[in-house]
Amino acid sequence: MIMERAVLRVGIVKSVRGRTIEVVVDKMKNVPHLLYNGSLIKNVSVGSYIKINKGFERIIGIIEAEEITEDKAEEKKDYKHETNKIVRVLKVKIVGFLEGGKFNQGVKDLPLIDNICYILTKEEYDRVHNFVDEEDKPIEIGHLSSELTKEINVGVNSLFASHIGIFGNTGSGKSYSLASIYHSLFEKFGENTGFQKHSKFLLIDFNGEYSGISTITENKKVFFLSTRKKEEDISSENKLPLSEDVLINEEILSILSSATEKTQMPFIKRVIKLYKRVKSSEYPINHFRNILKLALKDVLAMSDKQKAYQLIDHLEEIINYSNEEAQWARLREDVDFQNTYEYFKIESERKPIEEEDVKNTNLYLEINNFEFPINFIDELLIFFKLRLIYDLFDDRAQFDHIAPAINKLESKANDLQKIVNFNKDSNLFSEGEPNLCIIDLNDCNIDAKKFIPLIVCKYIYEEQKRVNRETYKEHLNIIIDEAHNILSYTSIRESETWKDYRLETFEEIIKEGRKFGTFLTIASQRPNDISQTIISQLHNYFLHRLINIKDIEAIEKTVSYLDKVSFESLSILPTGTCILAGLAAKLPVMVKIKKLEDEKYQPNSKTIKLTDIWKKEINDEDTSTAIGFEQESNEEIDELPDWFTDSRNDDEEVDLPF
Repeated sequence: MIMERAVLRVGIVKSVRGRTIEVVVDKMKNVPHLLYNGSLIKNVSVGSYIKINKGFERIIGIIEAEEITEDKAEEKKDYKHETNKIVRVLKVKIVGFLEGGKFNQGVKDLPLIDNICYILTKEEYDRVHNFVDEEDKPIEIGHLSSELTKEINVGVNSLFASHIGIFGNTGSGKSYSLASIYHSLFEKFGENTGFQKHSKFLLIDFNGEYSGISTITENKKVFFLSTRKKEEDISSENKLPLSEDVLINEEILSILSSATEKTQMPFIKRVIKLYKRVKSSEYPINHFRNILKLALKDVLAMSDKQKAYQLIDHLEEIINYSNEEAQWARLREDVDFQNTYEYFKIESERKPIEEEDVKNTNLYLEINNFEFPINFIDELLIFFKLRLIYDLFDDRAQFDHIAPAINKLESKANDLQKIVNFNKDSNLFSEGEPNLCIIDLNDCNIDAKKFIPLIVCKYIYEEQKRVNRETYKEHLNIIIDEAHNILSYTSIRESETWKDYRLETFEEIIKEGRKFGTFLTIASQRPNDISQTIISQLHNYFLHRLINIKDIEAIEKTVSYLDKVSFESLSILPTGTCILAGLAAKLPVMVKIKKLEDEKYQPNSKTIKLTDIWKKEINDEDTSTAIGFEQESNEEIDELPDWFTDSRNDDEEVDLPF
């Protein structure tokens, strides 16, 4: 074994308590720098690494603290200086070992008392910070904050085939980090055919930070969703193309309508069953018309006037979805109810209405002209109303119990029509189009910001599971900025059913998604608000500055990769610097995130500079700066007193009024 150079020796192991050891520093090494091979090298300090030799084992530890004690071992020794009694002791945590020319994380062996400790050589230092496996491809994410000449590269597979968490207070640089990381990925692989064909990236952008023409990459498609504009002012290109199957889902419809479990959810099940039965028939429109005709015949045969007219009202609502010109009064003007004997009759007759008479009524004839509404949401609503007619007729439901769910669904229908194009063959990612899709929710109301990410992520994940079972090579990365908006486990604005379904959906993605090539990247300024199940399942963390104690505690509880020094640094990290911890990094490192070389790639998340806005703006033609005030126009000069504007020679005396 080659003997270590004496200059790199630090000291010897004094105690071993599990992964925590103490090292007594040699008295001659209590200096900040050492001379090695003609150059100065930094001596050990808190946050740096040391190597402990135990036979042929090379154990690597990180210094978490240091202290001084008094040397009592040689009390009788005649010291020339009192300072010679001082002993420097390092508190070291074992983080890994060197083997086969590589650094490996974990504890293979523990040191013994009196094992010698050394400063790492440059080669060893590089090995410790080499996070890329031989079979992986490197991607640069930044530099060590303590040594800007040391690039930090991670493996593409270890980072992007994992769940990523980016956390930090507003203004700490988390949005920039997200943009920088994914820009590096698209810059490296964006032109590759396999990358374009087999990888999909969906970014949920709540604040419009990534919707710029070139932010992250120019090769992307952005949907600028809006619930505040009028529908006629919204182009079809800015509506999400989704399959109709997204809404034909009991759970989604139950959430959109805030359905109750005991009465409204069973009703929605029956609506879906009716819809599928009609739509699967050979001629759906004829099938639907025949159901309406049968309903009309049953209603006109009723003896309960109040209930019958209520059902006729619902029939007329369905007809008017198709034909807005149909007038309700005209539709029923040829039918009347005989109150004494309690039966319906044709207006001009005195006998109960017969089946052949029904076929000649205005209502029946109008049913023959009925067509499905062009808008899918309206079409779905008429199935709700048709199902309601039959349930009321059969006494399976009460109007007051079902109506609130239908009304809530109708209230959301307007927003859905503005932001979604429903079509059987619709797809967010079409062949030949960019594989990065950004959904900009900045101009949407709060309700839309809640249900659109849920609907889209649920749909695309289910589609990914189906496709991946067939090919086993499709990759989907769902990126959610400001993730606390939809991943919070505390919300007073939604029902427990909604909250449970929302969390269960994303928890399933983060727990089971890896099997189907689906990975989640979340960025948030409030990790404490996010479900701990989700945070604990993340593989890699980019931790920017966090101030709130609850957020720091949330990280402490769920991120086991952090050492004491890194954890205590969270609240004082400078902007743009983060702690990288997780499977992609074999040990926690403080990284200065790679700067985007062109501002066009940066997110729209800069902090406003008040001094630039408040600066004094002076017109080039404005020369009035005398006696401490500015002129704004020539008109103001005319209004000044004669003594101020009077033109005189420089030598002429002027009597000023003060």
